Amino acid sequence: MSEYKLHEDRFFSPDENIRKNAREIYASVKNLPIISPHGHVDPSIFSANKPFPNPTELFLIPDHYLFRMLYSQGIKMESLGIPAIDGSKVETDPRKIWQIFADNFYLFNGTPSGAWLSYEFNIVFGIQEKLNGSNANKIYDELQDKINSPEFLPRTLFEKFNIEVLSTTDPASDNLVHHKKIKKSGMKGRVIPCFRPDAVTDLSNKKWKANLKLLEKTAGYKIRSYKAFIKALEERRAYFKKNGATSTDHGTFSPYTHELPKKEVKEIFSRALKNKSTAKDAKLFTAHMLMEMARMSTDDGLVMQIHPGSYRSHNELVSEKFGPDKGCDIPIETEYTFNLKELLNKFGNNQNFSVIVFTLDESTYSRELAPLAGHYPAMKLGPPWWFHDSIEGMNRYRRMVTETAGFYNTVGFNDDTRAFVSIPARHDLARRIDSNYLGGLVAKHILSLEEAFVIAKDLAYNLVKKAYKL
Repeated sequence: MSEYKLHEDRFFSPDENIRKNAREIYASVKNLPIISPHGHVDPSIFSANKPFPNPTELFLIPDHYLFRMLYSQGIKMESLGIPAIDGSKVETDPRKIWQIFADNFYLFNGTPSGAWLSYEFNIVFGIQEKLNGSNANKIYDELQDKINSPEFLPRTLFEKFNIEVLSTTDPASDNLVHHKKIKKSGMKGRVIPCFRPDAVTDLSNKKWKANLKLLEKTAGYKIRSYKAFIKALEERRAYFKKNGATSTDHGTFSPYTHELPKKEVKEIFSRALKNKSTAKDAKLFTAHMLMEMARMSTDDGLVMQIHPGSYRSHNELVSEKFGPDKGCDIPIETEYTFNLKELLNKFGNNQNFSVIVFTLDESTYSRELAPLAGHYPAMKLGPPWWFHDSIEGMNRYRRMVTETAGFYNTVGFNDDTRAFVSIPARHDLARRIDSNYLGGLVAKHILSLEEAFVIAKDLAYNLVKKAYKL
């Protein structure tokens, strides 16, 4: 087996002039600290600081990018050990699961997952061969030995990755016990929460009543009115902020925003308590709650993030058996100009308000989002997210938004990952793609090399730190 090593010019242009510029620009930012302002890493791994159980649970189980590709090829979720919420039997032998993963590793060729995994294996863990069916057990053992060592404990890796701040995403009812333990542990770097109230602001959620009871438990009182509901959310936001949060996150089906008359929103909430709310009620309530969250952000200073445009749990067979976030969320066509008009007209000119808007619908970048972010002082444009945080997706994003919004109405990069060890891989790829894009502008004499150096540092570090108040 020949030695496997990532090429130092990966993701750079084959054009020599651009590549030369990209190398220099990348060299100036590659070692900057990582700011990870939005993601889904479980904070308990840092509070416990125990070795990861095995390579399968480290790489495959938490990463829906990976098992969705395997599932698309007819490989059953059960055989991959994905936990079933209905209690049905799934494969529990991590070596058997790893063998399936290795046998099908070629499926990730040319994908962002393939690029990230190559970095993780080769650079983070020093694996000198490319994973395949024949070397699966050898690489598994090599990885297992390393994750059992002190050098690969979660907190040690956090420092090794040079992570300055990592934000998790936490429901409104979370008591943040793991964040408190992390803070008391003296761990270097910051792990902070992000307030995500979707579970109680989306009336279409089948578990809405159960989620409301969890909110009642942490609030310490019954929520039997809309007024009490708003009071509880305001209190929870204050609690999150006290424990380090600087942002909120809202994963809505649509970016539709609309403030309802007080009487109407109270009636909708009352119907929901009686299990009598309608689909129309749910749509209007979410639109109203986005306005309420914006209003609260002007008061408490938490940065608002809106992640719309996903048809959650499109595959009902999978979602009913394995639950949400199992790789079957699909992008939908999304409109922003009209849907955000009410929110931006009420809060978009307010210096105390900051909103970061994301999209899964790339067609909106140049037509709607870049012009909106290029005008409203409170709005910034989020980076390529999820299906588009990829080599080509990042290139398209820069080409489509820069001329209208510039670089400084964007917020750098965020990795949006559950897979902790993929964080440095994702940030490295983003820095390389941005360096290559800037290298092209230098080659065209649109920017000087000196200007490119400044912008590259801003994209990699300064903008995200400023936008998320870190």
